[in-house]
Parts: sequence; structure tokens; C-alpha cells
Amino acid sequence: MDYGFNLTWDFRGLELPKYIAVEGPIGVGKTTLAKHLAATFNYQALLEQADQNPFLENFYTQPGQSALPTQLFFLFQRVQQLQNLHRDELFESTFVADFLLAKDRLFAELTLDRDEYQLYDQVAQKVNTNTAVPDLVLYLQAPTDSLIERVNKRGVEFERGINPDYLDRLNDAYTRFFLHYDEAPLLIVNAKDLDLANNERDFKALVEYLLTIKKGRHFYNPSPLL
Repeated sequence: MDYGFNLTWDFRGLELPKYIAVEGPIGVGKTTLAKHLAATFNYQALLEQADQNPFLENFYTQPGQSALPTQLFFLFQRVQQLQNLHRDELFESTFVADFLLAKDRLFAELTLDRDEYQLYDQVAQKVNTNTAVPDLVLYLQAPTDSLIERVNKRGVEFERGINPDYLDRLNDAYTRFFLHYDEAPLLIVNAKDLDLANNERDFKALVEYLLTIKKGRHFYNPSPLL
């Protein structure tokens, strides 16, 4: 793999989660963390292919016109990725995903009107089958102003037009969703003062903590260094 930190790990004797899902709002760093985790554990990285969604750019500029096709495209894409693993008999192998399929409904509820949501719900109930539950879910949190800063820093042109109010509502929706999520062991990470993309110490400390989790809900809220 061409991503990850140059760290030495000894996982002998440890029971590693075979399927890890990393989640959080746009800009929080879930894809980068998923890549680092995959490289660290020598797992397959199962990544959302946002650049393949032909409706996404229009969604950020005209959400009312593009919300439904954007949402359905992502739904089909995510389901297909997970089902491909099952079809190829790799489902019992190890991987890290930068999405949680159960969260897909969060975006639908946030962006679709009532009639569109009813249509989405009918489709989702038919296609959302035969997908595994993660052994561990990491939910990355950060305040909206931090998300905006990170989105602007990574320089994807059409993302610069994201409405801060939309990001704020998205952040709130994530908080509500994971407040009630109990399908898998959950680690809620305060990522505001963490640099999990570039700081090896931040990353190593998080990995050491997540390896202690076997069940239940946990919080990772490290104090910023003075």
C-alpha cells in the first residue's frame, strides 16, 4: 500500500477487529484514517468513490435538483462494494471502510423531501441486503468551523461551495445518529485537535486505544498538548 505511517507494530496475541468502519462528516478525515488503518493492519481498504458520482458536484450547487440521484448513486455504490466482497468470497477477510452503510439513511433524511424520501426508502429496503455489521465503528467528530477549514485546505474545487449551514445540519445529524447507534462496538473520537493524517503520535495513540475495545460505546477525547 502507498499510504500509512512508517511505524513498527507487534500485534501478536491480540484479537484484531476484522471489519472496521470509519465515519464522520465531510472534511473530518475519515478516508485518510481508513487508509492509514488499512496499511497498519495490512487490511484491504474499501473506500467510497465520490469522484465516480456524476451528480455530486451539482448537489453542492443545486441540492434541490440533485439530492435524490446523488443519494441513490451512493446507496447503490456502497451496497455493490460490500456485496462484491461477499461474491468474491473475501467477506471473511479483513478490511477497513470509510463508510457505514447504516448511516446512508442519515443523508437521505437530511437532503430529500417527503416524496423523495419515500421513494429512497422503498429502494433502500430492497437493495440493502446481505451486508455484514462491522466489528468496530469509529465516528470522528469535529466542530463545523474545523470541517470548513479542512475542506478548504484539501482544495477540491466544487467542495468549496458547500453551504456552512448544510455542514452544521450534517454535523448535528451525525451526532443524533450515533447517539442511538448500537449495532456494533462504537468509538466516538474527538478529532478537533488530532492530526490523524500526518502526526504519527496521534495516530499511534488512537490505534492503541481502539485495540482495547471489544464491545459497547467508548469515547476518545485526548487533551491537546500544551
